[in-house]
Amino acid sequence: MIDPAAVADRAQALQARLARAGASPDLQVVAVTKGFGPDAVRAAVHVGLVDVGENYAQEVVEKARALVGLEPSPRVHFIGRLQRNKIRLVADLVTLWQSVDRGELVTEIARRAPGAAVLIQLNLSGEEHKGGCALDAVERLVGQARDAGLDVRGLMGVGPEGAAEQARDGFRQLVALADDLALPVRSMGMSADLEVAVEEGSTMVRVGRDLFGPRPPRP
Repeated sequence: MIDPAAVADRAQALQARLARAGASPDLQVVAVTKGFGPDAVRAAVHVGLVDVGENYAQEVVEKARALVGLEPSPRVHFIGRLQRNKIRLVADLVTLWQSVDRGELVTEIARRAPGAAVLIQLNLSGEEHKGGCALDAVERLVGQARDAGLDVRGLMGVGPEGAAEQARDGFRQLVALADDLALPVRSMGMSADLEVAVEEGSTMVRVGRDLFGPRPPRP
């Protein structure tokens, strides 16, 4: 079970950590509730973190059912590797699709959720399991998404495993591409590397462990 008081304390510590890193007051924090139950979402919303990150379509559906009536209503960010055949399950539940990395996803999201807000995910680390399109394919995919009527708000990237400093070059490349494409949202940085992300211009960080503790194993 999630302890709401512990989440409140961790959220306060997170804000202090972000402030020390020089984060703008406008920096958006996405509370990554994937793998946790609805109580994690309730605890996040209670401390003002209404943007929540999810990886699994079925979890999104189950939590939506369990959280009917929660105010303010959480805004779901889909941040995991996205399967085309799962989009229909959550098309009406996702506020921002952060992991759009190929054309077939653009087509399906545009069909199931016309005008949806999306981020294009870049592969910053070369680790295939993390998803993301190649940097030289970003402009083409952004154009495809715009042509499909989607609201392309920015770029997303996941840093490599290892020391936080190893993420710096990739984050810098993401920001440069976002600048070139006039995209305001730069979703980069997680619990382990958020200081580097903030220093390089992140406008949105995704934090799970530092709010909720270790994630329980999936059943």
